[in-house]
Amino acid sequence: MTIRLESPQQADVQTLIAELDAYQQTLYPAECVYSLDLASLPPDTLLFAVARDAAGAARACGAIVVTPDFGELKRMYVHPDSRGQGLAKRLLALLEEQALARGCRLLTLETGIHQPDAISLYARHGYQRRGPYGDYPDDPFSVFMEKPLQAAA
Repeated sequence: MTIRLESPQQADVQTLIAELDAYQQTLYPAECVYSLDLASLPPDTLLFAVARDAAGAARACGAIVVTPDFGELKRMYVHPDSRGQGLAKRLLALLEEQALARGCRLLTLETGIHQPDAISLYARHGYQRRGPYGDYPDDPFSVFMEKPLQAAA
């Protein structure tokens, strides 16, 4: 599998994002799903990574929206057929590296209480729970996390 920064505006990537949206709708009430329309963002604020298999098919994706105050991890998804291969870990590492290179010193995220694998992944990689941030309400279905970024010594 190769992982690199790409545009989210590709048909196979859009299919992955649609699968993520459909999956989240099975877990949470509609008003508690905080999806983000990536096309609505200025391109210079978005880091979007895609994992592709040997045939070039998109198998996983993730994004960071870079703001002046922090970067927000969004749209992390690994197709069920590609789970267990370390793709989420590799996507996260690339996105963190790219955010740090852009001067981002804090990453935040919102995930859901019914996604223990995601919560565990983030915790293993240094993310700690925090309260709501930005425009998020204090939603009982949400888990908020953050991680300070620092350059390697």
